Amino acid sequence: MNVFETIRTGKRQSPPRILLYGTEGIGKSTFASEAPNPIFIPTEDGLAEIDCASFPVAKKYTDVENYLSALIDQPHDYQSVVIDSCDWLEQLIWDELCQLSHSSTIEKVDGGYGKGYIAALGFWRQVIDTIDTLRTQRNMAVILISHAKVERFEDPESSSYDRFAPRLHKHATALLTEWSDAVLFAARKFRTESEDIGFGRERTIAVGIGKDGGERIIRTVGGPSCIAKNRYNLPYELPLSWDAFIGSLTTTNLSEKENH
Repeated sequence: MNVFETIRTGKRQSPPRILLYGTEGIGKSTFASEAPNPIFIPTEDGLAEIDCASFPVAKKYTDVENYLSALIDQPHDYQSVVIDSCDWLEQLIWDELCQLSHSSTIEKVDGGYGKGYIAALGFWRQVIDTIDTLRTQRNMAVILISHAKVERFEDPESSSYDRFAPRLHKHATALLTEWSDAVLFAARKFRTESEDIGFGRERTIAVGIGKDGGERIIRTVGGPSCIAKNRYNLPYELPLSWDAFIGSLTTTNLSEKENH
């Protein structure tokens, strides 16, 4: 076969690959439950209050492997797969590595010096390859959920600052961020106000915007405050809901087609 016959041109519609992270209780799992007919692969016990289909909580990395393989090989009508959460999956990966290398901690795998974290990327790539197969062969959307942490970022062009990031090792964060079509940071919307505390002094306080102490949003573009990105030209900020995300995605695609 002529290799040029394999060349594809133009944009190709594919289910999204999403990494969604945020603080505890913000509504990450609820967002994922609103995706088309989702099946959850839980690595922590946190779905009791959400009406969704899920496998039993994965206790080992091989459990996750088996669940993903079943979604590839066995008949089903699920349209989205959700791993909830990636930071707990990372611990399962480390546990597997420690067992295979007869090490007591990830820090001691392969002799230490950070080699365990590099070895863990091999497991992450296996997960990515498998869920990419779900996208291409089963046309399933992928949603990866993670908790958030605050990390110190050394900006070579300015002074250092703190920002939100997925609660993962930096190597795993870099790999998943590069792979994802959208990295979304879930947060509450606040404004700051000055409060008089007497003796001519003031303090700055955060006041929630909207109901329930702050409107729940997702940020789709990164900046000094958080890691985020998207390949869809989405607005900087959206409500924290699947309908808002997919509605904006659809609107953006339609606008681009009209402009062409």
